This record gives sequence, C-alpha cells and structure tokens, in this order.
Amino acid sequence: MSAVPSQRLLGRDPVTGRGLAVEVEGGVIRSVEFADHGERQWLSAGFVDLQVNGYAGHDLNGPTLDVATVRALCQALLKVGVTTFFPTIITAPEARIVAALRTIREACAQSPEVAAMVAGIHVEGPHIAPEDGPRGAHPAADVRPPDIAEFDRWQQAAGGHVKLVTLSPHWPEAPAYVRHLVKSGVLVSLGHTSADAAQLAAAVDAGATLSTHLGNGSHALLNRRHNHLWPQLADDRLTAMFIADGHHLTAAQLKVMLRAKGPGRSLVVSDSVALGGLPAGKYRTPIGGKVELRPDGFLAIDDGTGNYLAGAALPLLAAVPVLVGQVGLTFGEALALMTSAPGRLVGGRGALAVGQPADLVALDWDGSVSFPRVAGVWSRGVKSG
Repeated sequence: MSAVPSQRLLGRDPVTGRGLAVEVEGGVIRSVEFADHGERQWLSAGFVDLQVNGYAGHDLNGPTLDVATVRALCQALLKVGVTTFFPTIITAPEARIVAALRTIREACAQSPEVAAMVAGIHVEGPHIAPEDGPRGAHPAADVRPPDIAEFDRWQQAAGGHVKLVTLSPHWPEAPAYVRHLVKSGVLVSLGHTSADAAQLAAAVDAGATLSTHLGNGSHALLNRRHNHLWPQLADDRLTAMFIADGHHLTAAQLKVMLRAKGPGRSLVVSDSVALGGLPAGKYRTPIGGKVELRPDGFLAIDDGTGNYLAGAALPLLAAVPVLVGQVGLTFGEALALMTSAPGRLVGGRGALAVGQPADLVALDWDGSVSFPRVAGVWSRGVKSG
C-alpha cells in the first residue's frame, strides 16, 4: 500500500450530531475534533464484520477459492462500508478447509489492501451439532468431533490467521479443544448447537467467550425451560453475536436478547453469503441447493413454502434501520454494535480515535426504513472507488 498523503475529513458525529474534523496522516488518525462546518454526512469508523461467507457473487466456500476472489470480495465489502472482516469458512472436508485457509493467507501476503482488511479468519464448524436444525445449512456428511491435531493443521495452513472458531460444546472432546485454542490465542464461539446447560458451562469454563448468531442455528421448536439459549443469555462471560437483518430474528427477539446481554456483551454480524447484494431471483448454490433471493433480502430455501432461511443476504448496513426503527436504539448505539463492539475483539479496530487506522465510512441516512447509503469509505486512509 503506497504512502497516503495527509488529509482532513469532515462529517457529523453519529452520537452527538455535531460536526467532526478528522486529520489523517500516513493512514492513521492523528486528531479528532468537533468543528462547525456545513457537511451533513455522518462520519463513522468503518464496519467490522466477524462473519462473512461471501458477498456480491464472491464465495469463500465454493468448490474452489482463489486469490482473485478474496481480493474481489474485499472490494465489494468496501462498497458497503466494511473495512475490517473475518473471512468465514464453514463445515467441509479438511482438505477443502485447509486449501481455503491457505488461499486467504496467500491473498493477504500478496495484497497489502487485503491484509489491511482481513483481521483474521473465522472457521465456523465442522465441530457442530449433526442434527437437522442446529446444523443449519452445513453439510451433514462433513460434521465431525473436535480434533486438536486438525486445528493445528488449519493454523499452519493459515499462517496463524485463524482467530475465531465456532463449535458446538456437546462433543465430549470440546473442553480440551477449547482450552487448546484459547491457549493458542484463538477466540472460541458457541453455535450451531443444542447443547445442554452443563455442556455450555463446561465450554465457557474452558475459555469460550462468544455465541455465534445467537437465536439462529437451532431447532425450530425448543423446550421453554431447558434449551441452549437461556444459559448463553444468562452467562455474563459470553458476548453474543446477532444477525440483525430483520429476517433472522424478530424485532422482539432481538430487543430482548440485546437487553439481556447489554451493549458491552453484544455485537452484530452479517453472516452474508455469496448471493448477498445480487439481484432478486432464483439461484442454485453449492451448499443450499435451490434458493430464492427476495427483493427484501430474505434468502429462502426454494422448497415450495418459502418459510426457511438459506442464509443471510444483506450487509451490515441493513441492520441500522432494524436496530433504530424496530429495536429502539439510537443511531450511534446501532453503529457501535458493528464498529467498536466487534472491533474490541480484533485489537481495538472500529474506533474513530487518535492512533487508530484511518478506516472510515461516510454515510447518508435520514432515519428512514431504508438502510444508509455509503457516500465514501477509506481503508488506511485510502479512499475506495
């Protein structure tokens, strides 16, 4: 990445509404001051998305993955305000996971722009619940128990880039596996599970600190008293990741879960798949099979009912009107769930603060049901597009 000249960026603070002046030098924020000016666009830290399977036709979990796909995905994410993300690899045979990890590592090595955006890799599975419902769209044939030696092979292929692993703690091997990952500096998240309270507690005792898309990846019908949701909501050692696209959780569910966890233990992810951002219509995917992408971003399994989700197809931006208009958060509170909240887990990114990388996004938004428009985005001070 070439040297970035000094620049002064103007916008409005999403928290206070006051004018901001941000001085950037060498790709780093050097000063942040309130200032009177006529700029009406909002200025925020760039979005941090810890769960991206793909977007705009670029698939991280397709039959083959190459460096060009990773680079194209980064450019597509910048257009929707994402400046930091975790490429997410789901359940697959080990050889395919290793190949994908190696490719992402190579993309980071070849491109400073990719390296600036990829803060780590999220491996979601393959150590998840095998039954229908909790397994979600993950292929049943590739679900398998946690294996420390396999993780070590992943990390070797990734060059240490694996920073987050999602698993179900119902496996007997889970506590030892969690301890090994935590000792290796990897975040462990609980998801795609129907584990009981004791199994969940054992994983948290071993060092798990996150819940993956809480409220999703579960049976459609749950015991009202004994299920995997209550223990995770109640355990203050767990931070919950939520998909706030208006489809994966109802407004009431999301509001109650956010209240239970609080802003300090909550963050938002997109969990977007490759069909995200594409025109509405019917598609065939390698993992979900026949699906239909509706104009409102609902990605449905094309089974004649249209009632079941086949993945997430909206970017983080789509969470803003849901969190503000349906849940009742302020604009600043909503943006924090997709900037500073996830950023705390990746070295303090997602903060518009002195000394932080100049990863910024300018937004047009009038508080309506439409999600904000990205008016400008900067990665390490370099304006995209």
